[in-house]
Amino acid sequence: MVTGGAGFIGGNLVERLVRDGYGVRVIDDLSTGKIENLEGVEGIDFIEGDIRNFDYDILDDVEVVFHQAAQIDVRKSVDDPKYDLDVNVGGTINLLEGVLKSGVKKIVYASSGGACYGDPKCLPADETHPTDPISPYGASKLSAEKYIRIYSENYGLSYAILRYGNVYGPKQDPLGEAGVIAIFLNRILNDRKPVIYGDGHQTRDYVHVADVVESNLLAANKDTRHKIFNVGTGIETSVNRLVEIISDVLGKKVVPEHTKERKGEVRRICLDISLARKELGFEPEMNLREGIGNVLEWMRR
Repeated sequence: MVTGGAGFIGGNLVERLVRDGYGVRVIDDLSTGKIENLEGVEGIDFIEGDIRNFDYDILDDVEVVFHQAAQIDVRKSVDDPKYDLDVNVGGTINLLEGVLKSGVKKIVYASSGGACYGDPKCLPADETHPTDPISPYGASKLSAEKYIRIYSENYGLSYAILRYGNVYGPKQDPLGEAGVIAIFLNRILNDRKPVIYGDGHQTRDYVHVADVVESNLLAANKDTRHKIFNVGTGIETSVNRLVEIISDVLGKKVVPEHTKERKGEVRRICLDISLARKELGFEPEMNLREGIGNVLEWMRR
């Protein structure tokens, strides 16, 4: 089962699982997910529902849960931390209760590298780096991680936690608040300037959704000693450099606008993925230039 399976990452994950021959059930309340993200994917069992309140019976024949459902907007978490807590922590606890009452063998949880580590003490940050979130979103994702670990220690639940970098790729909402690459490309294709919050020197570890999906399958199918893995590229890219790469891919000069920096967002982040390489056999295959071209092609279609 994929929670949030009609979302950006969830939709790509469902598509891959079906292609690989797995039986797939999806639960999504469609608050941010879109049923269009599952178009052309045959044979899935779709349930419109909320992870905070669902019938546990839907887990009875599920072996693995990929928990992608979340409130993902950092700005929204700052504006409404109670809602963020309710979805990301309350929803996860409710899911864990359902998992315990069923035959689920493993849960693979989508967490956030940048949000959980906060402003890093060193780069690239590995899984032993101190966790010091600077936003309610980061605090809620980290709290959900802790609950998963506690449920594992108390009830024997098998799990893997994947701390994502800045994920981008097809199916990402270009009109949303998250996903700078999709947002920038959408504005450029509509003859509008991309907007940079701050000076553009802030950095992210941009990882293509296809590589993130691969990490989920690896984590589900391998018995690992370590339970938390960074999923990124290990490459730090500034927003200004991102604009330069987009300019190269488009073959024209892109001139952005600048506005004031936003609260709750880390200044720099880059993830050390050595552990995922060693334990999972994870290796990101899509470089940023190729990945931007992939998103551009999808948008134009």
